[in-house]
Amino acid sequence: MSTASEEAVKQLRILMEDVEDESLRESYRNIHQGYPTETLLRFLKARDYNVHKSHQMLLDCLQWRTQNEIDNILTKPIVPVELYRGIRDSQLVGLSGYSKEGLPVIAIGVGLSTYDKASVHYYIQSHIQMNEYRDRVVLPSASKKQGRPICTCLKVLDMSGLKLSALSQIKLMTAITTIDDLNYPEKTDTYYIVNVPYIFSACWKTIKPLLQERTKKKIQVLKGCGKDELLKVMDYESLPHFCRREGSGSGSGRHISNGTVDNCFSLDHSFHQELYNYVQQQALVKGSSAAPIRHGSVHVRFPEPDTEGTKIFDTLESEFQKLGNDHKA
Repeated sequence: MSTASEEAVKQLRILMEDVEDESLRESYRNIHQGYPTETLLRFLKARDYNVHKSHQMLLDCLQWRTQNEIDNILTKPIVPVELYRGIRDSQLVGLSGYSKEGLPVIAIGVGLSTYDKASVHYYIQSHIQMNEYRDRVVLPSASKKQGRPICTCLKVLDMSGLKLSALSQIKLMTAITTIDDLNYPEKTDTYYIVNVPYIFSACWKTIKPLLQERTKKKIQVLKGCGKDELLKVMDYESLPHFCRREGSGSGSGRHISNGTVDNCFSLDHSFHQELYNYVQQQALVKGSSAAPIRHGSVHVRFPEPDTEGTKIFDTLESEFQKLGNDHKA
């Protein structure tokens, strides 16, 4: 860390020590999980090391968390299990393993996610629960195993099956992206994009110039399924199922071999089983009761998209519409 960065962290730490509201302080502890320096550094990076803006961003994040009871969201399971299975089958996200440096590898099926099995609020709830489980359980466990702070992850984005119909999902994706940008900043070390169809390549040329330089440096668009490049940073066992062979295509989302589930998107995968059981257990502890758990979806206030995010999704929507018109012509 440079001298300037150290000074910025010091100033921001002093400002955070002045926070008197105990609910905000508790939420801050849930965020940093014993690594306050790394947390402050993330918010500083997100605001180009402007201490005032970083401080305001962190305070806004804490307010959002307390107003929406985010610190209790891991005590609110999505039930019944059939509903949750439907969400897992249509919001394709999972933990496939760890990089050689010990960072969690998060796989995301961008092209095949349909978001059509539940309301928007359930998908938002599920997304935030995975964020919180990652930050409160997965990353602390990885830090303990590695003997050093592990505060970020790698993401592998599968574009298989991406179609013009994805236009209908842009509002939800905007909400999810905005929640992450404003409340979980700088949690991803690198984005690897694989199985890229023409529609993505066409949009990428327009979107890339709109990204901040810091974001551009994190994104790598790989050839094919990306297996050869990804094996430089992770072992074969940690590769997402859609990266394990060339030509995996859209069918890779359902790949099963040797009777064991390799698909990290599935509720039957060990990661999702652990997450689901954890939330169920936390709900019982919170309620101090063995009675059946009944919850509706958690309604979380969506923050307004920031300038960069709004511009990107507006541009993406426009490009999808152009491609649609060209296809009709």
